[in-house]
Amino acid sequence: MFTGAYVTNPVTGSAIPVFLADYVLMGYGTGAIMAVPAHDQRDFSFARTLGLPVPAVLAPSEDWRTEHKVPAGAAPDTWPVAFAGEGEYLPAAGVAPSLVGLSKPEAIKATVRWLEDVGAGRAARSYRLRDWLFSRQRYWGEPFPIVFDEDGLPIALPDELLPVTLPEMTDFRPAAMADDDVSDPVPPLARITDWATVTLDLGDGPRTYRRETNTMPQWAGSCWYYLRYLDPTNSERFVDAEVERYWMHTPDGPPGDGGVGLYVGGVEHAVLHLLYARFWHKVLYDLGLVSTKEPFKRLFNQGYIQADAFTDARGMYVPAAEIVRTADGGFTHNGEPVNRRSGKMGKSLKNSVSPDEMYDGFGADTLRVYEMAMGPLDADRPWHTDDIVGSHRFLQRLWRNIIDEATGTAVVSDVPPDAEATRTLHRTILAVRADYAGLRFNTAVARLIEATNFVSKHYGGSGGLPRELAEALVLMVAPLAPHIAEELWSRLGHDGSLALHPFPQGDESLAVESTVTLPVQVNGKVRFTVDVPADADEQTVRAAVTDHEEYARHTADRTVKRLIVVPGRIVNIALG
Repeated sequence: MFTGAYVTNPVTGSAIPVFLADYVLMGYGTGAIMAVPAHDQRDFSFARTLGLPVPAVLAPSEDWRTEHKVPAGAAPDTWPVAFAGEGEYLPAAGVAPSLVGLSKPEAIKATVRWLEDVGAGRAARSYRLRDWLFSRQRYWGEPFPIVFDEDGLPIALPDELLPVTLPEMTDFRPAAMADDDVSDPVPPLARITDWATVTLDLGDGPRTYRRETNTMPQWAGSCWYYLRYLDPTNSERFVDAEVERYWMHTPDGPPGDGGVGLYVGGVEHAVLHLLYARFWHKVLYDLGLVSTKEPFKRLFNQGYIQADAFTDARGMYVPAAEIVRTADGGFTHNGEPVNRRSGKMGKSLKNSVSPDEMYDGFGADTLRVYEMAMGPLDADRPWHTDDIVGSHRFLQRLWRNIIDEATGTAVVSDVPPDAEATRTLHRTILAVRADYAGLRFNTAVARLIEATNFVSKHYGGSGGLPRELAEALVLMVAPLAPHIAEELWSRLGHDGSLALHPFPQGDESLAVESTVTLPVQVNGKVRFTVDVPADADEQTVRAAVTDHEEYARHTADRTVKRLIVVPGRIVNIALG
């Protein structure tokens, strides 16, 4: 419908008619939207129906012309469809000469800059909260503090009647819907009539009300649970203001700065739940109930666990746990061949691995270590059940290095570690601390395995494992395998939990090699090596090379043209 009104195009100064139309997407927001009839199919159809001009400002591609049989130079109002692709700007009415030849993205940027320069507009970013199905026909969830009067009007319960608690139930299934299109679903709470119908005095005398029997989704509670954790026993407020500020606000930081230091979650979880949690937090901040503008300072997206999935002849997924591998390398389910593919582990692909089975077979610590050793935390990682044995053997080796399996007692000594063991220990501490800080758990596992293997070879179960080395290993393993670490800590003679003990500190001066072995090349070929102090300067290295017996043999009756030292790397001798 034409409104009879016109607006002025700020670039061309021409009058643009204003129509009301129902095809504009709600996602565009409020306000008027400029139509582009030659380059948007909806606008094209609208203009064609009402006989409106269809000015072209982008040059159609040759592929588009060929596909739609549009000859070069054909007027846009003769096109069968709009050209909605990428193209260069044409010299047309209303197109500034400076835009001709530019691509669409380039022209948009140039036009926005011009609008800002002349004060006719500015660039802006719009944010929209995705629709959230908030009301659920479930028992589990937070009940709404809403009742309905005899006219069906909703009334919010006053503070003194909060919180609304769920009644005890044993059957949580919703009632089956009637076989028609008008019946509403009956949630579980609606069956508890003495809870769903209640007599209250809300200011105008006792009256009968009907409670809201739908519940909030469980995400409703997790949108602010990080705040409740700060003050979980407070029965007066969801969190005390001083407690919230102590934990959430950055000391000496600007107003509103702070929040949870690290949020770890999968991509789908983060873009949905995190969005709503931030929305709730902003409302609380605007109400003055929290001191930080943002609830989370850093987001880390963990990758998916990939696993084999199988489909039958119908293309339907079948349980991966029931698959049988045949002698020729194929796979069957109930005797019928199936196709294998890889996908995200989950219920839909029927390829989940039960944690209970892993616990029963290997224990929780082995499962934890295996999951962290599979690869970078932020990458998708393939699950292979057979590989979990490696993580189990690592923990077994750690246990045998410290515990005598015959007696169950720790076999450590108070003798300090030798130079090589000290160097290995401090290298491991420095590397593992950095890996944990960077969430590189897979490389932390690799370094701990290396250190454990070193202990096995260096001390060989002789009972002479230094306590300093044993305790440091246990403390470093604890974040990955807390149960075995706590048990080892106890058997090493400690009363309290290792969680109360500080993490080992590495010393860089003790982690460096005392000597290094340098290869010596003669005319491009390595002929011998020399051992020098790790911090040796060039003069010291030269002296070590020329004093070596091999130097005299390889340079006899020859002229040394150059002797080049690459500190810590190599020595090159060029003979004439």
